[in-house]
Amino acid sequence: MSEDDVLIGTLLSDGGLTLEQMAAACNVEADWLLARLEAGLFPHAESVDGVWRFAEDAIIRARRMHSLERDFDAVPELAALVADLLEEMDRLRRRLHCLDAD
Repeated sequence: MSEDDVLIGTLLSDGGLTLEQMAAACNVEADWLLARLEAGLFPHAESVDGVWRFAEDAIIRARRMHSLERDFDAVPELAALVADLLEEMDRLRRRLHCLDAD
C-alpha cells in the first residue's frame, strides 16, 4: 500500500487517534510507535490523561518513517528527519500551487 492509496473507514473524532488506532492505520506495532514517541519523533502527538493522541496527518508521517526504516534500514532519527523534509516539501508545494492559482 502506498501513501496515495484511498482508504475507506470511519470518520475520526476531533480528539485524534489513539495509539492503537494509529498503529492499526499505519500497519505497525504499538510498540514501534511508543518507542518513537519516547524518542520525541512525533512532536505533535500529545498525552492526555495517559492516553496518546495523534492528529490525522501523523498517519502520513508514521507511514513514511516506517517505510524509510524498512526499505533503507534507516535509524528512526534519520527517518524522522527525512519525514520532516518531505512534510516541508509538501507544504511548499501546496503554497506554490496556491500562488499559481492566483
